[in-house]
Amino acid sequence: QVQLVESGGGLVQAGTSLRLSCAASGRTFSSYTMGWFRQAPGKEREFVAAISWSGSSTYYADSVRGRFTISRDNAKKTMYLQMNSLRPEDTAVYYCAADPEVYRVAVTANDYDYWGQGTQVTVSS
Repeated sequence: QVQLVESGGGLVQAGTSLRLSCAASGRTFSSYTMGWFRQAPGKEREFVAAISWSGSSTYYADSVRGRFTISRDNAKKTMYLQMNSLRPEDTAVYYCAADPEVYRVAVTANDYDYWGQGTQVTVSS
C-alpha cells in the first residue's frame, strides 16, 4: 500500500501560480502511475493530469493543458502539479492518486486505488 498527502493549496488571484505536492509513504513510489484529480462543489471528480512511473509520459485534461505541469521525483517519493495562469474555474479540491498498474497511464478515477485527503485551491477573480 501507499499513503498519500497533498499540500500547497490556498487562496490565490486569477493569473497567478501555485505548486501542489503529493508526498507518498509506504511501498516503493516508483511502482505507481500517479495522477491528479479535482472536484468542484456540486460537480463530479475530474481528471487533471497523470504521469507514468518513470515520468517519461504525461497526460493532461484539455482544460489545463499548457497551463499545468505534472512531474515527479521518485527519490523524494513526491509528485508535483505546477499550476500557472490560474482561473476561477480551477477552484476545487485537488486530489492525488496512485495506480499500481504501471503499464498504463490511466485518466479515469476508478483506475486509481489510493487517494490522498485533498487540498483546497481557490482562485478569486
